Amino acid sequence: MIHKIKSMYDNGQGLSIRAISRELNISRNTVKKYLAMDAQGICVMMEDTSREKWLDGYRDYLINQLKDYPKLSAVKLMRRLCRKVGKLPISERSMRRYVQNLKAEVAVGQYRYYEPIIETVPGVQCQVDPGELRGVLINGKPHTVYFVAFVLSYSRLMYVGLSLQPLNTQRFIEMHDEAFRYFGGVTEECVYDQTKLVVLSEEYRELKLNQRFAQYATAASFHIHACEGFDPESKGKVEAAVKYVKQDCLYGESFRSETELRAYTLDWLNEVANIRVHGTTKEQPQRHYDRSERSHMNHYHVAMASLDNTPMQTRKVDKTGLISWASEQVTRCLWNGNKAELVSVKPMVNYSYSTLPPVSLLANIRSVLIKALLSKTATITATKRRR
Repeated sequence: MIHKIKSMYDNGQGLSIRAISRELNISRNTVKKYLAMDAQGICVMMEDTSREKWLDGYRDYLINQLKDYPKLSAVKLMRRLCRKVGKLPISERSMRRYVQNLKAEVAVGQYRYYEPIIETVPGVQCQVDPGELRGVLINGKPHTVYFVAFVLSYSRLMYVGLSLQPLNTQRFIEMHDEAFRYFGGVTEECVYDQTKLVVLSEEYRELKLNQRFAQYATAASFHIHACEGFDPESKGKVEAAVKYVKQDCLYGESFRSETELRAYTLDWLNEVANIRVHGTTKEQPQRHYDRSERSHMNHYHVAMASLDNTPMQTRKVDKTGLISWASEQVTRCLWNGNKAELVSVKPMVNYSYSTLPPVSLLANIRSVLIKALLSKTATITATKRRR
């Protein structure tokens, strides 16, 4: 700053003191003080580390306040200090700067405690995370490619499932099936963020899971581990893999068709991603997996055809306690005080319009609804067939 002021002034041949003050947004008195100093005086001042700010005398007090209340503003801290010591010989701006520097130097937030994780145990954990990349050229037109990355925590073996449509539960399950067949087995648990494909809601770490995906996880014999919200550190391996897929696999490539995209991605996995020397393990993921992890994977024996793939629908109970189904309003049910609850509709009983008249259809649905109400179950089912 001092040398900049002197170069701008240029022994009176450059900018004026007022212009320098305005340009650098500092006081004219500061400009005059530095212009009056010679080179030796500047060196002495720069080497003097014993200079103290007035607030340094109350540094410990301010640190204690910030540790107890990390979000305290500089203005409020100034008021508290003023009540403690009386009128302060500093400006509010000086207080702001001092507190800002103090917060940068002192850790006032909550410390994060780390504990050993299970990545060193083969066959235990797989981290899963969806991603997307826009503008990928397929047949000359830009498309958004939706993908899900799967990374085995022990060997770092990776698989990528692809889709040109936004992911739904059915496609998400199919990608898991592809990944476990590619790995040749399933891990004991899979780690996810709080995507709606897995977790519908959370309250005090009580999770409401997507029932169709939970059904698949039970059939495949793996445990669902959902991270806390906004906590990417808890699944950092797959977070890095998502970036790797975007930058190294998809970015800058063009394809003639979706089939070519899938074939290219599989070749990339086999020829690049899974045979490179991993920066952490210092081994090739495929070789590391074959040698140390494959034998520890659980057998994957899910038959996708055996799963219930009928699309679920949602109906909302109106203020009179009715839901709408097949263009008819169905009997009062699932009314909880003054609150209309959501009703999920999935196949349980098959009805055919060709064999049942509308009155009989509604009577049978009414019977199902009453049974659901008595068992405190909010799920009903019906499958329609057109005449």
